[in-house]
Amino acid sequence: MQSRPARHHRFRFIDLGTFGGHNSLTNGGSVVINEHNVVVGAADTATPCPFFPDAPVSMPFKWSNGVKTILPLLPGGCTGFPIAINDHSLVVGVADDGVIDPATGFPEIHAVVWRGRTITDLGTFGGANSLAGAVNSRGQITGVAQNAEPEPFNFGELIGLPSSTLWRGFLWENGVMRDLGTLGGPDAAVTGDLALNQRGQITGISFIDDVINPVTGVPTLDSFLWDDGFVDLGTLGGAFTNAFTINNRGQVSGFSDLAGDLEAHAFRWSRGRLRDLGTLGGSFAGGGWINDSGVVIGASTTPGDTAVRGVIWRGRGIEELGTLDGDDCSDAFVVNAKSQVIGPSFNCNGNESSGYLWDDGKLLDLNAFVPPTSNVHVIVSKYINDRGMITGAGVFPNGDEHAVLFIPCNDDGDDCRDGSQGIGPAASGRAVSSVSESRPAQTLQEIESGFLNRRAVRHPIARSTK
Repeated sequence: MQSRPARHHRFRFIDLGTFGGHNSLTNGGSVVINEHNVVVGAADTATPCPFFPDAPVSMPFKWSNGVKTILPLLPGGCTGFPIAINDHSLVVGVADDGVIDPATGFPEIHAVVWRGRTITDLGTFGGANSLAGAVNSRGQITGVAQNAEPEPFNFGELIGLPSSTLWRGFLWENGVMRDLGTLGGPDAAVTGDLALNQRGQITGISFIDDVINPVTGVPTLDSFLWDDGFVDLGTLGGAFTNAFTINNRGQVSGFSDLAGDLEAHAFRWSRGRLRDLGTLGGSFAGGGWINDSGVVIGASTTPGDTAVRGVIWRGRGIEELGTLDGDDCSDAFVVNAKSQVIGPSFNCNGNESSGYLWDDGKLLDLNAFVPPTSNVHVIVSKYINDRGMITGAGVFPNGDEHAVLFIPCNDDGDDCRDGSQGIGPAASGRAVSSVSESRPAQTLQEIESGFLNRRAVRHPIARSTK
């Protein structure tokens, strides 16, 4: 059988810049580029926040065809952060309202939606905080919100948010925020990279009771599928699971502890069956993004839990994606419809990291597509859409971090690079990352902590080691 020729890659590199401040960023993993090639993110200004003078005012934005448009903040607020965009350019995310939450000492954050240049506060269930993480083409929005009931189990820390009152997943449509309820315990959340599909199905996590598990230190946590009612996805034998992504066929990827809660494996749930996807021989693997063909990507530890590697499951077992030259660890964040994968490759023993594109078995350093005139090193690739556009983060020698964009191109312009020139001197210096996505890990607990923190859920065992 004749082998398929390798794809030829050419990209135009764009630094999305700032609004006069030091840093800009796009969210990691969620849909930040729509089919019309509109990108959403946030960028610092040079203006200090009145109630947090050490922090700058940071403005949300939409980028399209070289034009960056500022989106509004909530009245009294200093920051806004878009997390996802749909193909109608409806943008959802989070913004502060300038009110200090007395339980945390930090400003309240609220789930918001941007329509054009108008911002709408989606509110909460009576608590201080909320966040919107996904929006589909029907305009349905999902996320998490606090109610006013006191929190007994510190659920908020598991999802990387304040924990003074209970958290609940929500579905917002037609101006109404609906509490999805729980599987029987006090808390639930819609979490992960993509928790809402085009059919309106939602995935997340919930305590099933209020009985503390002696190993995890919290009640049993199960993953769920919500389709106008709950389906408990079950576990692989343990008492702690998380669902990260749901595709448009209703398949779910995530991880589950095994019996005893000292090991965890990636899973794919489909048509009522939870399948153990295994590991590379280590004690931990987590499934992240899943595309509509059922291809799952994520990360796994190697034998002895000495390293973590990005992996892909394509129906024929687990495949290691490898690392870039000089690295011994990697992760995988998103897989598109063409089974192209992006993520970071890094040194397990340090903080040096580079963003990569994996395609047809080949791992490409995205720094090869950065012009030599740009003094930036791309430390991580964060999202890829089906057209092959990639967002990432680039670090300058002074430590400033900018959101960056790679656009596939075929012309002969000087800014359309094929990577054959190699990595220029400006981009070749290995950068120290300040983002959790590329923080290396050497032990099982550190690997779980890094993997799960990026996806907004931390295992209690990993948390207890910090």
